[in-house]
Amino acid sequence: MATTQYIEGIGRRKTASARVRITPAKEQSILVNDKALAEYFAAEALQKDVLSVLDTEDAAAGTYTITAKVHGGGLSSQAEAIRLGIARALVKEDAERRVPLKKAGFLKRDPRSVERKKFGLKKARKSGQWSKR
Repeated sequence: MATTQYIEGIGRRKTASARVRITPAKEQSILVNDKALAEYFAAEALQKDVLSVLDTEDAAAGTYTITAKVHGGGLSSQAEAIRLGIARALVKEDAERRVPLKKAGFLKRDPRSVERKKFGLKKARKSGQWSKR
């Protein structure tokens, strides 16, 4: 029984979390939650967002079978989480890819998330309507 060796990277964005595994292959294929990339992300912009890491010129990424398990957040956050996971896995495979990927901004985790609601307020910062009398 031959087991194929994979490299794992974890990506997060807002409340979305993605576990990405890349395996060297002859033909490129991307599965997200056991669905094809185009099937999971219907919007072409989200597909380009995920694939933009592999198109980085100086990183010289080969062809891979990429499987991603993602949960939480919306589709846009999930796409960015997968992108970060792929970038981290590529760096684990070859440390020389770190500089071009970092320069392109693919290794930076976006720290922005929803601020928590405070008691006495309607939302995080919105207060009730002020009444003069």
